[in-house]
Amino acid sequence: INMKVPNGSAKARGRQPGEARKAKKTKKQLLNHRAGTLSSDNCTASPSTALARKYQQLGSQREPSLKRLKSGPRKLGSLQGREARFSSWAVSHAHSNGGVEDETQLEMSSEETRAWSSFALSVLRNDTERPFSLQPDGKDEEPPQYHAERDPVHNRTLLVLHQGQRLCFRGTCLLTCLYGRVEVLGFTIEEGQQPYPIFSPATICPLTITAMKTSSASTKSRKERRLEAKAVIRKYLSIEPRKRLQSKVNSESSLVLLESLETPLTRFLSSLPEYHDLFALTSRELKLQSAAVNCPLSAIGLTPLRGSGHGLVTSQSYRNALTTLVNACAGESDGCPIILVCGAKNTGKSTFNRHLINTLLNHTSSVDYLECDLGQTEFTPPGCLSLCTVTKPLLGAPFTHQHTPQHMVFFGESSCERDLDRYLESLKFLWRSYTRETAIIINTMGWVKGFGFQLLVDLIRLFSVTHVVQLSHGDTTQCPALTSIFLQSAHGWQTRPPAPPSLGQEMEEPFGPQGHVLISVHSEFEGAGTTNNLRYHRSNIIRDMALLGYFSQLQTSGPGPVRPLHCFNPYQVPISAVALRVTHSEVAPAHVLYVANGNLVALCCLGEKVAGTGGPVLLSQTPICKCVGFGVLRGVDMTRGLLFLVTPVVPSVLRQVNCLLLGGIALPHNLLKAQPGVQGEKPYITSDYSFELSGAGKMKVYKGLQRPELLRGATR
Repeated sequence: INMKVPNGSAKARGRQPGEARKAKKTKKQLLNHRAGTLSSDNCTASPSTALARKYQQLGSQREPSLKRLKSGPRKLGSLQGREARFSSWAVSHAHSNGGVEDETQLEMSSEETRAWSSFALSVLRNDTERPFSLQPDGKDEEPPQYHAERDPVHNRTLLVLHQGQRLCFRGTCLLTCLYGRVEVLGFTIEEGQQPYPIFSPATICPLTITAMKTSSASTKSRKERRLEAKAVIRKYLSIEPRKRLQSKVNSESSLVLLESLETPLTRFLSSLPEYHDLFALTSRELKLQSAAVNCPLSAIGLTPLRGSGHGLVTSQSYRNALTTLVNACAGESDGCPIILVCGAKNTGKSTFNRHLINTLLNHTSSVDYLECDLGQTEFTPPGCLSLCTVTKPLLGAPFTHQHTPQHMVFFGESSCERDLDRYLESLKFLWRSYTRETAIIINTMGWVKGFGFQLLVDLIRLFSVTHVVQLSHGDTTQCPALTSIFLQSAHGWQTRPPAPPSLGQEMEEPFGPQGHVLISVHSEFEGAGTTNNLRYHRSNIIRDMALLGYFSQLQTSGPGPVRPLHCFNPYQVPISAVALRVTHSEVAPAHVLYVANGNLVALCCLGEKVAGTGGPVLLSQTPICKCVGFGVLRGVDMTRGLLFLVTPVVPSVLRQVNCLLLGGIALPHNLLKAQPGVQGEKPYITSDYSFELSGAGKMKVYKGLQRPELLRGATR
């Protein structure tokens, strides 16, 4: 083993004086060649010290000139690994090739080495390809899991996602799958299908586009699939962005075309000051600074979210429930299971229903849906019970897919606690229209205690449910498990458990109700079971947006200014041709038209003909009849006996209407306040209002308040 002694003589190193001078000269030439021209004073110094001084001089330069390799840079690992390897190399090689120096030289060398290390690390960072900047201040964050290029001519963006990669976003877009397969909220979109509008507002968890594995039936090789994907890119991009995107494509890539989306709904909502940022980031997302800005997706109306903490959070029981229900629809002899979804408030029932419907639409052409929740309806304005057939995926919040179902009943309130019998009779009326040709999903209320739990028991028995999905959260039990054994002794509001057979009497049929499968789902998303106080998550705001989504059908489909409600020509309806009824309170007959004027009315069809004698026909009881839509009664002309009605219902259907029902569902205030073009005082709005009058204003009920005797420490 040859050991180097820095300050030893030539004789001590086992060399002759002439050989030592010759070796010293050769070493000097080697140092000059490696480190540049050195002074004669540095010739006797340690080679490590001389190199360190030269490295320090290089480190002091602000913009070092680097010689690029003609053959291209070699691929290196991650920057952190390179830093670690370089640090270990610097420690081991800064000191005379593994020798030992004295303490003075060691301190000098370590100080110079740190200067060289900082310079070398800066070179490594400059030479490394910088990731996509996700912050406006230019800080480097983790690179996005997607590659996108924009076509500014047609204002569209082409997105490349590899298998398993996800894009979580806020905003709206029109999605077309050009190659491969992607999934959005359980619905699979393949190449060759129609474009789908996607809405990701701040009222729901952000949607996610996930690239899926290519179909196993494909017999093409990897090279053929990669060439096909590159050929698709060539059709939509120019030369420079095309080259950049083609270099990111592999055989398992999916190509998605994203275009800006402007609908009557988005134009109508954006015209209202309260909802101008409805499709923007939430306050929590802004606080976390999780948005990617100035990216190719921003120009079409999308704001990507980075990180894995966004999007739909599904537990293992959630995924198992979806698999079980899909298999039940495919395995049943008739393929028509009756699925009831129940659970307390804010446990994710609506999201689960949309996810389940989209998943079933991958295997069937339609799914029936029975709406039993009056407050948070999916397809209609609040206060309605409906039965509809879903044929298109639900890729947005409820207010983005409002339409009139095939069968609908107007209940008139957002809760059924005032009239449980009429609530159940209305559902029976709808159930008689169910043909049992497809699977059906029954959505229920979040009222699972007291009378609400008894209603759940009634629904399971009345509709002969085959599968019950019961959602829960946390460690506490919101309500008993709705098993078949439990229902053998449970009492409902209208139903009772079957009586056991008497002694000596043979039982022809099995005792108890028809058995069903109970599927328990435990919600694990953030805030499950708690009331969200965010602006767009409050229940009254969601109900208002459902109404706004319904009346956005009045707007023209083409581009143009948004028209307020007072700009539309109303229909003239004879007062004697329709019957009137206020469903939620008792009103004097002489005041019914005063109450209905400027309010929301349900357009219903009675089974019998209505014929008045000049005045309005008032009903003494609320009928259970078919509802075909809604309108705004904008004026009453008693002189001519006419009602003026603004509604998106077509005239052919409007001719069948002979009943107007007024309930506790009011028009959103912004429809009355934001009326551009009105001169003077705005109609139906007044500031001269006395709340001291008996019955003035709307009475609010706070169900969360406890009685004084129930509070801890309360005294009698």
